[in-house]
Amino acid sequence: MTPYRLSGAVMTHPRRRPAAERLAHSAPPGALRVVMDPDPAGKPSVLRTALCAWEAIEDDATHHLVVQDDMILSDSFFARARQAIARMPEAALALFALWDSRNGAAVRFGALTGARWVAAVNEYFPCVAIILPRAVAAGFVDFGRRHLDSWPDDILMGRYLHARGIPSYVSVPSLAEHEDHGSISGNAFRGPRRSVCFLPGDVPGREELRLSGLRVLPFAKNGVAQCAVRADTPGHPGHWLHLDCAQYLAGVGADPERHLPAIVRMAEDTSPEAAHATWLTAFTMGWVHRRDGLRCDPPAGSADGPPPGTDPAVLAEALATIGPGGLSHRQSEERIAEQRAALARIARAGLTAGQEAGALPRPARRRPAAPASPEAPPVQVLGAATPLGEHVVRGLADAGHRVIPLTRRPAADPAAPLLDLTPLTFSPPPPRTPGLRLTVGGREFTLLLGDLYGPGCPPDGFIGRLVWDALRSYPLTLDDPAATVRPLHTRDLVGALAGVVRTPPAAPVAGLAGAPVTAAALAEAVRGAVRPVPLTAPAPGAPPVPGPPAAGPASWPPPPPGWQAVTDLRHGLHTHAQWLAYEGIHLTLEV
Repeated sequence: MTPYRLSGAVMTHPRRRPAAERLAHSAPPGALRVVMDPDPAGKPSVLRTALCAWEAIEDDATHHLVVQDDMILSDSFFARARQAIARMPEAALALFALWDSRNGAAVRFGALTGARWVAAVNEYFPCVAIILPRAVAAGFVDFGRRHLDSWPDDILMGRYLHARGIPSYVSVPSLAEHEDHGSISGNAFRGPRRSVCFLPGDVPGREELRLSGLRVLPFAKNGVAQCAVRADTPGHPGHWLHLDCAQYLAGVGADPERHLPAIVRMAEDTSPEAAHATWLTAFTMGWVHRRDGLRCDPPAGSADGPPPGTDPAVLAEALATIGPGGLSHRQSEERIAEQRAALARIARAGLTAGQEAGALPRPARRRPAAPASPEAPPVQVLGAATPLGEHVVRGLADAGHRVIPLTRRPAADPAAPLLDLTPLTFSPPPPRTPGLRLTVGGREFTLLLGDLYGPGCPPDGFIGRLVWDALRSYPLTLDDPAATVRPLHTRDLVGALAGVVRTPPAAPVAGLAGAPVTAAALAEAVRGAVRPVPLTAPAPGAPPVPGPPAAGPASWPPPPPGWQAVTDLRHGLHTHAQWLAYEGIHLTLEV
């Protein structure tokens, strides 16, 4: 007899009560009870209903399951859930992960290594089917009540579990799948929301096989092969940098294009962009798997033994969702299904090529094309100990520069380039467009920056405020829709800095910014990239809404020779939103 008992609830809205009741009836008798939204006529809120569902834990239950009404449960759902509770009684357990998520990327590595559970990573914690220990559920209810009108339930859950140090795992494969009935909470704009790997006939067992310690997470989203990379720094452990797969691979000396097969170049059933994003994501996955030697954690109390075997069906399904997940924001479910088989073949080829490349001797670190040598002086960076500074330092290193972070200004050394990032602390936010000082060869230059946004940038700036509001489903308010904005994405900033350190501009002042856009156009881009929230004018008598920082000189200075901003605005806003929701929230939300 197990000392643990699981109770369960289906959370729903009166409009979807029949679906919730069907789901409850499909479970073993008494396993699930239906819990209604307590204010169905109010503002749509998944969190409001979720808190009621967590409070519905039965008196003698040690653990509680909450599942949303639009889910399909696997045949082994309850058997696996109960076995997992027995193995991990203190842990939060997510029984579903999306196909375009970081947790989904972790599940793919779990499928590759034979794990049954993977440690949750830097993201929201999937809440569509989740089990919490009793005390953890009670604590989340208290936490959620204090933040009812702030963030979605899954982002708050991730923040709560992270702050409390509660072990959190995601199942491999998923034990539940989305069966969309339309989104009451406004998520329909995201397109199909499917599991990274759902096999309804998955057989229970081996729940002790877990994978943790992942440091690189490749995933395809919004048509781009993306990559989250763990960066442990003194005083700030366990946070992540947000890169693209191409940027990550270039930094570690890998060249996926050398291994690109005809199956990608000549793909007929999908677009070249989808084929390449799928290939690059899978290649990165294979590279990391082989290079890092990923394998399951040994079960507690057991000696290291041979790694568990990979289940071919689980791995095949996990790979087959890379490409569809990357297209889900842009295409219909019918069109995605037409491309699935071709994208699955491309993903398999990419994984194999990445594993083969990762098994080769490590190549020499890539050096910049301009004259540089191992004897070249390092780039000194002042003010690097910020989230944005970390992205700059990583980008400079990936471009081949040797970087020395500094905590104070050194004595003058004309042979060592010095980059001063202290104007980018954003605490408080700068009153006008900041300028960075760069000293190279005894000459000092000023780099005038546009409106910074992207990974590492907080919600203090004008662009950050709009993205922050959209993430929380708040309306976007503009005081002057015609104001001019000069967006500058983190990645474009890094590219410019990498170039000017090698080849300083001739003029003492250079301008770094993308093409100017109006505040109104920017707001529309935020609505498309983050969430389609309303756009409103300030209320009469309300305090002025902070606008874009001052544009600097009347005539914007020319950029450094050979540099231009290349980041697509919509994709750049998407990456900014991801960073704010998964990393920036840890810097702002008290638990």
